[in-house]
Amino acid sequence: MSLSEVIKRYANGGPLLVYATSELPESKVDQPIGPGQWTIRQVIAHLVDSDLNGAERMKRVIAEEQPTLMAYDESAWLARLDYANAPMEDSVAIFAANRRWMTRILSTLPAQDFARKGIHSETGEVTLASLLAKYITHLDHHLLYLYGKRSNLGTALPPRYTAK
Repeated sequence: MSLSEVIKRYANGGPLLVYATSELPESKVDQPIGPGQWTIRQVIAHLVDSDLNGAERMKRVIAEEQPTLMAYDESAWLARLDYANAPMEDSVAIFAANRRWMTRILSTLPAQDFARKGIHSETGEVTLASLLAKYITHLDHHLLYLYGKRSNLGTALPPRYTAK
């Protein structure tokens, strides 16, 4: 797969999340399917924060020499950042806007910049290319969950993922 195709997969993430949350009744976004499972609202808030963190990490790798990229505790963010009350429409809009912003940046880079490295505080050395791939697959992982959850709530949509 070419670099431009990978960037396109990343760019498609915004419209895919808009689609995956479309026609979703407000009454369904806060219904957990089982004990300990996140609601749709919480998953979308997590996706936004994760993607914003990912964008910050990628920008550091692009702009700085081997920056330190800090880990974060997603469960603590869920518990302490009020994901249960995050506005769905705002969350989806922020995610889509962030993907557009980062796509603009990524599209301007020469191919050799995707080999630039940062040092993750838990996992060690990472390249810009590996960060980009991580955030593409992270969205697909949660879209799989989201489509399954919608189906279980009686609001199914035909699934779409970044590979298409």
